Amino acid sequence: MLKGRRNNRAVSHSPGKTTLIAGDTELRGNIRFAGAVQVDGRVVGNIDADDGLVSVTREGYVEGIIKAPRVVIDGVIVGDVHALEHLQLDARARVDGDLYYRFMEMVAGAQINGQLHYLGEESSGREVDSLTGEFGLK
Repeated sequence: MLKGRRNNRAVSHSPGKTTLIAGDTELRGNIRFAGAVQVDGRVVGNIDADDGLVSVTREGYVEGIIKAPRVVIDGVIVGDVHALEHLQLDARARVDGDLYYRFMEMVAGAQINGQLHYLGEESSGREVDSLTGEFGLK
């Protein structure tokens, strides 16, 4: 119960508007937004945020590349995750893909099937292509 509250609090304190993909929803296609998105349902496509937060809850499933400054995962991701500022993996997080991060928190129980790539300070002058996941100059 506490974990759920923490994720909801993170979403509610994100700048801009919050988009909710409900548990009984399947969205096919790419999402580009500013603010926050909370995925309780299923997304088949890339999620791209220039500014904001992507939260994938316990019931959430994303098949595609996630790119955002802040990413919180407690569900299933099949694809790479690019957290340009902060990545949080909660106990039920399951990631089948590479993780790119500047700062990462990982709770016992989270599972990763992929490589970890620390972005460090050099990522501030680089941009990630949301469709290919490749880095390029801004």
